[in-house]
Amino acid sequence: MSAPIRRPHVSRCDPLRPDYEAIIAAHEDAVLNHRPTYVDPTTGLYVLTAESHELRGDCCESGCRHCPFLED
Repeated sequence: MSAPIRRPHVSRCDPLRPDYEAIIAAHEDAVLNHRPTYVDPTTGLYVLTAESHELRGDCCESGCRHCPFLED
C-alpha cells in the first residue's frame, strides 16, 4: 500500500489555480513512480515532491510547494 498523496498547503498552492489539478496529478505520478521531482505543468520548472522534503528532515524555509513541515 502506498503512502497517501499530500495536497500542497493552501499558502503554497491555491486550489483555485486553473492548473491545480494538473499539479496534483503530476505530483501524484512522481510519488507513485518514486521520482523525487516532477515538471510543473505550467512553468516547466522542476518541483520537489513531499517525500523528497521528508527525506531532508526539516523545512529549508524556501517556500517549497509540497513542504510537509507546514502546520495546517
